[in-house]
Amino acid sequence: MTTRTPKPAPHRTKADPTKIESQSYAAFVSDLKQKIAEARHRASLSVNRELILLYWSIGRDILARQEREGWGAKIIDRLAADLGRAFPEMTGLSSRNLKYMRAFAEAWPDGEFVQQVVALLPWGHNVRLLDAVKIPTERAWYARHAIEHGWSRNVLAHQIDSNLFDRQGSALTNFSRTLPAVQSELAQQILKDPYTFDFLSLGPEMLERDLERGLVEHLRSLILELGKGFAFVGSQYHLEVGGQDYYIDLLFYHLRLRCFVVIELKIEDFKPEFAGKMNFYLSAVDDQLRHPDDKPTIGIILCKGRNQVVVEYALRDSSKPIGVAQYQLSHALPPQLEEDLPTIEDFAREFPLMSVVKLRIEIERALRGFLARSSFSRSRSIGIGNMLRDLQQSGLAPNSTDSLVKSLRVMNEASHGVDVDAEAAQRVVETGTMFLAELKELDPRG
Repeated sequence: MTTRTPKPAPHRTKADPTKIESQSYAAFVSDLKQKIAEARHRASLSVNRELILLYWSIGRDILARQEREGWGAKIIDRLAADLGRAFPEMTGLSSRNLKYMRAFAEAWPDGEFVQQVVALLPWGHNVRLLDAVKIPTERAWYARHAIEHGWSRNVLAHQIDSNLFDRQGSALTNFSRTLPAVQSELAQQILKDPYTFDFLSLGPEMLERDLERGLVEHLRSLILELGKGFAFVGSQYHLEVGGQDYYIDLLFYHLRLRCFVVIELKIEDFKPEFAGKMNFYLSAVDDQLRHPDDKPTIGIILCKGRNQVVVEYALRDSSKPIGVAQYQLSHALPPQLEEDLPTIEDFAREFPLMSVVKLRIEIERALRGFLARSSFSRSRSIGIGNMLRDLQQSGLAPNSTDSLVKSLRVMNEASHGVDVDAEAAQRVVETGTMFLAELKELDPRG
């Protein structure tokens, strides 16, 4: 038998415990931070849910006792004193809060609905609903939407005060005739009438360009008013039709409807010719931008006012889905938002966001114009990422193109209203500015 001598184990250099690879460590710390933040969020939701259910139970017991024993309203003051002495560390057992608990249980008699919906809202949200919304179906609607859209208490108050329940889905449209049933119902619900742009301060002599500029500068407020699912594509979005240039006021893509949404702004009352122009834009977008998997493009005409009969006549024979809605402007800040006046910190956060959004619009326009004038003029791609890919394939890409591609995530986050870190925004602005300068040098116009 031949005896084999075991091979010595390969020599491995022992890692120096004092040296830590920075990138690996940063990724590890980032992962732990995310896990801790998610756990804290789940814990806060659990604590809030138990607190709301406790308040509902207390309110239900008070109601039952008053009905059975015939106790009057003064019993609540006595309960507050006794419970306050028993639990001095709890701040929510005041007489006022106990009365809210009673009203809370009376407003929401269905325990299952409380557990599945209402208990997911903070107590401050529930108090606001009790104070401001008296119709049960309407109150339930606001509760569900507050959860779905993640509204803060101030946003919830603003939506209630602006009468969102009645405005939602009330725009005049031809969707039922021009869209499939499932899509037409959803599309109808995403439209409001009127839209409330009270975050703008515009004088009576404003122009349509002023209105558009104001909406773009307040992009996050605009997206909040438009509703969940709207993704910003561009302002004054360029289309070329028959060798002529046309510009769409605002172009969005709706993530749930899976379609482009064209918005035209008018500072006057609706006129029938507005529908004809919108019909033209929708045909162009469907032909030039729409992907085969996308649904038909929808148009929204926002006017200062509108006559229902005129709108119905104008839309009657249109084959394209068009909605007409009014908008409202307020020259005074709504009272419930006064406490949210921007601070220096808010401006510091907003400035990088809007500088990146502005830069993204400039780059998109420059790319579209450059590709149209270059030998790669057949490109019909939409979005900066696709156009950059076309540019690289054409062999005309500036040296900074790769760096710009890496910056797209920050640009897209800013365009969707996500807070952007000031340092990251500055890097994106520097990269984008360099790209625009290089693209200008390569422009075939000379």
